[in-house]
Amino acid sequence: MKKTKIVCTMGPAVDDINILSGLLKAGMNVARMNFSHGSHDEHKKRIELVRQASKETGIPVAVLLDTKGPEIRTRNLKDGKEVTLVAGQEFVITTDDIVGDNTKVSVTYENFVQDLKLGDIILIDDGLIEMVVEKIKGNNVISRVLNNGILGERKGVNLPNVAVNLPALAENDIEDLEFGCRMGVDFVAASFIRKMSDVKEVKDILEKNGGTNIKIISKIENQEGLDNFEEILEISDGIMVARGDLGVEIPIEKIPLAQKEMIALCNQVGKPVITATQMLESMIRNPRPTRAEITDIANAIFDGTDAVMLSGETAKGAFPVEAVKVMQNIAREVDPLIEPIHANFEEQVNIAEAIARGTVEVALACSAKVIVLGTHTGRAAAAVRQYFPQIPVLAIADNELVARQLLLLRGVYSEVANPYLSDHEDFADFALQKAQEIFKLSKGDRVVLSYGRKIYTSGTTNSIRVLTIE
Repeated sequence: MKKTKIVCTMGPAVDDINILSGLLKAGMNVARMNFSHGSHDEHKKRIELVRQASKETGIPVAVLLDTKGPEIRTRNLKDGKEVTLVAGQEFVITTDDIVGDNTKVSVTYENFVQDLKLGDIILIDDGLIEMVVEKIKGNNVISRVLNNGILGERKGVNLPNVAVNLPALAENDIEDLEFGCRMGVDFVAASFIRKMSDVKEVKDILEKNGGTNIKIISKIENQEGLDNFEEILEISDGIMVARGDLGVEIPIEKIPLAQKEMIALCNQVGKPVITATQMLESMIRNPRPTRAEITDIANAIFDGTDAVMLSGETAKGAFPVEAVKVMQNIAREVDPLIEPIHANFEEQVNIAEAIARGTVEVALACSAKVIVLGTHTGRAAAAVRQYFPQIPVLAIADNELVARQLLLLRGVYSEVANPYLSDHEDFADFALQKAQEIFKLSKGDRVVLSYGRKIYTSGTTNSIRVLTIE
């Protein structure tokens, strides 16, 4: 069984119950709804279809809402036609409401002029067109085009190394979060997070709409987010290394180190991290991946990522199920090679963390096959995962929401206690039964249990127990 989790983006290519069932059987753990595209009605149908596929297959799946986020885009061009820009020409970007052409274009961000200074770089359409600011006059930024390119309408504009004063949430983002609360999503991936206060704004909207228990995954997509990473991580429930926009905002040669550093910091504090963008891009059209893509996925797993993500590969690709199978096979090959992180076995600050460390050490010492723990919030499972145990972790939660949210954690499998268990012996019996069912244990195999004096009361974890299959 794989430990690394797989996030799949929903889209037209998988709007079919049979294909979704195929994704689940191939290894999908989280279904991502990309709110940069589609209406609420479309997303509602997709969420319902995903849940139907999960029910029919008996395979659990979590739902992640990925916000569009605040962004800067070019506005209309004359006759809606693309225009050609030539290296060396002058080009004006304005906040005035004009129709653009090959000499000028309007943008959607009203403070565009105020945020820029001479010498700043402007990137358009994922960096395909690069300009440098030469003059600022009124509502106009007069720039010099640095390379030939084709400019279209509604193209994204990036300002690397510029502290952009965009709001954390656009109006449509707030509406999307409210929708997500109504639909009972498990995670929100918040786009273009730059600082701690951005995460607080997302959290406030969720809390006001009954989404207090929805986990927030902050997407790091710019230099400001990297600069403020530790404070963002502190308040977030997890991180997405969003290499697409990040690769436009910072020099692309810096992405590998940024990825490694972010994953390492997430591992240190026991919070899940998703590595995303172009992981199997070639499989949008081809049935087999490139060797570089295979190595990229493997290296992300070696770095310590909890999950790897597919975007266009599943949303619009010709081989969505095959792409998931490729990820599953790579994970199965690489996961067993990850050693326990003894560097994390530092002096613990509370009993629960000390128990988590002890659980992993006992499991290693007695060659246990599975760790089973009871959890109300999921924190006990996250604490154990922090040490990269080489054996699977089965978290038995007392509610379905936490059980689904645990699907994002590397090496963690989840079940819901049914019926509700409060007696230690009943819990032990249920734990052994589920461990045998899921992991096909044999006579003589050992299982390590971890739970609290009150099994489903948060913060009471204080016991480790070793049982042998008879």
